[in-house]
Amino acid sequence: MMAKKKAAAGTAKTGAKKTDARADLLLEVGTEELPPRALPGLGEAFAAGIEKGLADAHLAHRGLRLFCSPRRLAVLVSSLQTCQADQAIERRGPALQAAFDEDGCPSKAAQGFARSCGVEVEALEKLETDKGAWLVYRSTRPGADTAGLVPDILRRALEQLPVPRRMRWGALDEAFVRPVHWLVALLGREVIDFEMFGIRSGRATHGHRFHHPEAIIVPAPDEYEALLESEGRVIADFDRRRTAVRGLAEEAAVGTGGRAVIDADLLDEVTAMVEWPVAVVGSFEERFLAVPPEVLITTMKANQKYFHVVDERGELLPHFITISNIDSREPERVREGNERVVRPRLSDAEFFWNQDRRHPLASHVESLKTVVFQKKLGSLHDKMRRIATLAADIAEDIGASRADALRAAELCKCDLMTEMVYEFPELQGIMGRYYARHDGEPEAVAVAIEEHYLPRFAGDRLPATPLGRALAIADKLDTVVGIFAAGQAPTGDRDPFALRRAALGILRIILEGELALNIREWSGRAAARLPDGLGKPEIVQAVHAFLLDRLRSLFQEQGVPADLFEAVAACEADHPLDMARRMEAVGAFRKLPEAERLAAANKRIANILRKAEVPIPEHVDPARLVEVPEKDLYAATEAAAASVTPLLEGGDYSGALRALAALRDPVDRFFDAVMVMAEDPALRDNRLALLHRLHGLFLAIADISRLQS
Repeated sequence: MMAKKKAAAGTAKTGAKKTDARADLLLEVGTEELPPRALPGLGEAFAAGIEKGLADAHLAHRGLRLFCSPRRLAVLVSSLQTCQADQAIERRGPALQAAFDEDGCPSKAAQGFARSCGVEVEALEKLETDKGAWLVYRSTRPGADTAGLVPDILRRALEQLPVPRRMRWGALDEAFVRPVHWLVALLGREVIDFEMFGIRSGRATHGHRFHHPEAIIVPAPDEYEALLESEGRVIADFDRRRTAVRGLAEEAAVGTGGRAVIDADLLDEVTAMVEWPVAVVGSFEERFLAVPPEVLITTMKANQKYFHVVDERGELLPHFITISNIDSREPERVREGNERVVRPRLSDAEFFWNQDRRHPLASHVESLKTVVFQKKLGSLHDKMRRIATLAADIAEDIGASRADALRAAELCKCDLMTEMVYEFPELQGIMGRYYARHDGEPEAVAVAIEEHYLPRFAGDRLPATPLGRALAIADKLDTVVGIFAAGQAPTGDRDPFALRRAALGILRIILEGELALNIREWSGRAAARLPDGLGKPEIVQAVHAFLLDRLRSLFQEQGVPADLFEAVAACEADHPLDMARRMEAVGAFRKLPEAERLAAANKRIANILRKAEVPIPEHVDPARLVEVPEKDLYAATEAAAASVTPLLEGGDYSGALRALAALRDPVDRFFDAVMVMAEDPALRDNRLALLHRLHGLFLAIADISRLQS
């Protein structure tokens, strides 16, 4: 090792260092089992941190691969520069005029600059540009060896991982998400020697905790993955392991006569729990199938991390697929163990199901008074009463039954008081539907109880029934308006009541359900039902602005340009569905050849009207039109108004804009020949009235002056 260090030093002295030399880099951090749900994010952040560190160090490479499993985070960097390129340094000093006196002697400024550069004034150079001349110091900083930079790059990458709580072990000051047991750091075939977490780096990794706990010596980075798999029984690549888990589960389900249902989140979590996946088929008693399938599936997924199995009709079968991390010599014992563990959980679910059905869902209404929704807003019972009348009004507006809305609202929170939902909160609404059906409630009411929670997350399905839509909007709107009134509106990243999600849910239901609802009006109605003193007008305005901001984000995600949204929002900001139709029409209009010039003309008109210092008459006086272009524009405007008015009444915004596009030539001729701000007040005011009339036709749809060319 000493000989190698001397040789490297000698190379640096002679300046023969090769900056174009390349080698693969392997970094691996071996740990106790990492948290499964966090593992994919930790891996991606780790790889991104290493990549950023290399970029900041100006070290080029040809690609980076991430490896992550329960006991390791690793990256393989291909063809990495083994040394930084030499860096040219240029420091500008004082201007030449200030650098020397009349006799040509260096000034204090020049001498101080030279000292700061570690040279004499005579060693400085001159920099001459069009803007002047300065003293300048130029030098070359030799590039550092990559091996010397890697430890800090690794340390920074680990420090920046998204770990909310880090732990310490032993007597170390350093902390990490889990205790670290080994470090691998190879550049080519050479170990990068450093210490971190009280451990010396080396070339020894470790395989599967049970199948190969012994050390595995990695000769070179490109042999890492294959060695771990062949000797260590570890599939280190997360994506390959996930593909393997999916394939194993699907193949195992074939033997049951059904198919495995692979939930993406569960697949990731299971992949993060195993290094050597092995599929095991288990079964449970058919009597449990009498329990709602959602309950059994939730039990298997949430508690046991099992994939459930369904038949060709999608109905649950009494089988499950578990992915073991051990290739057992006695797979039957693994199967029996899993069946033994899941049986008590299914029995509990069966017990809750039977117990809850002994009492009607409506019997829980009074107990809602014992649960506080929010201190200023009262109990869940208070919330239920507010959303009941709101949902009934919305239902009546969109063609659903008012009586059913009142009943659905009365029952929609009752399943929160059941044993089943207490044990499995994610089943709220779903169990309400089952219990309502059991009690003989109308089917529309039972379905609405479940649907009022939809959408539960981004991209989730929406309520499919009018009653479900009405109840969902009422519930979410009461929450948004109420929490704003209680002074707990979202700030920055804080949104403890998930108001952003609720707002997006309201807007998606309105848009995708094609509901002609006025969000300002309904926010006001929700505010009017709040406890005394809370539903102030400024709260309604704040909620409306919040909903509009969410609507802007929603449309931008759908590819609607920002200027198009602003053009419509300037004229209509209360009816999301109507806004969507206007944006579609304006989007088509801006593709017309007349659009750009009409937008520019409207911008000019808006500026003229805004700067007018006199009241603008409401009507144009045809007798005061003296120039031919203004007479032509008046005639064209009135003709357009006659054709546009019925189109607007029918909501045909595209047709209206196509009709208005015919005004381009009269508008152009008007501005080419007519002086709007004439000295004669009567002419000036009449021309302003004409422009106001013209501008108003466009504003009935959108402010096209806001469109960018």
